[in-house]
Amino acid sequence: MPLVMSNEPRAATAGPMTEAEQAARVQLAAAYRVFDHLGWTEMIFNHITLRVPGPERHFLINPFGLHYREVTASNLVAVDLEGNPVRPSEYPINRAGFVIHSAIHRAVNEAHCVMHTHTTTGMSVACLQSGLAHDSFYGAQLKARVAYHDFEGVTVNPDEQSRLLANVGDKKAVILRNHGLLTWGRTLPEAFMWLWTLQRACDIQITASSAGEMIPISEKVFEQTVQEAGPDEPAVCEAVFASLVRMIEAKDPSYRQ
Repeated sequence: MPLVMSNEPRAATAGPMTEAEQAARVQLAAAYRVFDHLGWTEMIFNHITLRVPGPERHFLINPFGLHYREVTASNLVAVDLEGNPVRPSEYPINRAGFVIHSAIHRAVNEAHCVMHTHTTTGMSVACLQSGLAHDSFYGAQLKARVAYHDFEGVTVNPDEQSRLLANVGDKKAVILRNHGLLTWGRTLPEAFMWLWTLQRACDIQITASSAGEMIPISEKVFEQTVQEAGPDEPAVCEAVFASLVRMIEAKDPSYRQ
């Protein structure tokens, strides 16, 4: 099965681009630049996808072959749930990214944004038999809020989608075992905050455990932490992501093109 999917649009194409789609493109392009700034990149691989506002289940995905710092609002590829481009594009898309992301966009009504990374510490935790440790400030916020999906090889087989969805359930933070991290959210900023919290928990776990044994946190404290904190407060999600976009805007506003 080929790694890339065709960039040839089928007969059924999207109508004129709306202001809402253009705004989504700008926001998603900014997210790719934010990931680049944070070092959450893996050459031309991995993906952030965002639903196109409207009745159709179209979503935007990065053009395969470009680094995240090359992604712009105009070169993002709009596809349907079968992977067909709905607007002309000179770029193909990555099959593995489509299989994972389309499964969640199709099945989870609230999943307007899906993010997937291969960071070093994220992949390291994904390779551990015990998975994520919750004995840290960020790990505690994710207690009982992380799903796991076993590695089945490069995700190009549509048959894996049903098993992925069964394992994800309603959890917005997912560890793909032996593979990497994945999150989804009702908005892009929410998906980002879930991923940032999960990534920080992985960073701290790998660093702390290499130095010694982590101090355990009690169940009572876990309950209080999950109740009082977590990556799902809309105003906080929006404020955090907006602060990073301002930084990218000052650094290089070409993502808007």
